[in-house]
Amino acid sequence: MAESLHCPNCNGAVESDKTQCEYCKARLKTVACPQCLGLMFLGSKFCDHCGAKASSVEVVDDEKAGDCPRCKRKLELLMIESIPVRECTRCGGLWTDVGTFESICVNKENHSAVLNFVTSRSAEIPAQPVINYVPCPECKELMNRSNFARSSGVIIDLCKKHGVWFDRDELPKIIDFIDKGGLARSREKEKIALEDERSRLRDEQRHHAMMERRSRGRAYDHEDDNSWGGFIAALFDLR
Repeated sequence: MAESLHCPNCNGAVESDKTQCEYCKARLKTVACPQCLGLMFLGSKFCDHCGAKASSVEVVDDEKAGDCPRCKRKLELLMIESIPVRECTRCGGLWTDVGTFESICVNKENHSAVLNFVTSRSAEIPAQPVINYVPCPECKELMNRSNFARSSGVIIDLCKKHGVWFDRDELPKIIDFIDKGGLARSREKEKIALEDERSRLRDEQRHHAMMERRSRGRAYDHEDDNSWGGFIAALFDLR
């Protein structure tokens, strides 16, 4: 049943099932309030039901937004605050370039803005069956699947050249993982693993050097008395 909401552009009263404001002709799209889950128009500053502040979201026309790798329908470019993401309105998947994903990960304010929007969308979009390998929306090559930070348990689809695809609810899980210190712990583990690997390589190099010096010493035993060069070189190596 349609309910009356306010157009985010002109504040006119418009039924929630309308896709265009009858007064100012602005495009309209409903999302769920992240607080009360009541319907509100995308771009509204506050929820009509509970008054909660909404993230600033703007739909941007973009002919090069690409197609959803799962549903094959055209993606929609959104500006969540100042963060550009491409969304599939059918399955709720999101596509970002690598730089945008990094800014979402490291910026707490971006965490909140994206999380509010994705949570509101997830409330109205049903979960879709997961297909393992999907093509990049830009180059159409099959993307790699990777456990984010190797320990998050969230498997993301990654094109190293163009960006990251998140199925519905994956990006909120990554943000939650980061907020709980998961990324910091993962980095610390990586540092320890890297130092262990460096130590192992140093041990191997010392072992090979020692074996080489021993080999040189044995070679001298079979040479005549005029072969002093190799022997002296070995003495210097032993130092």
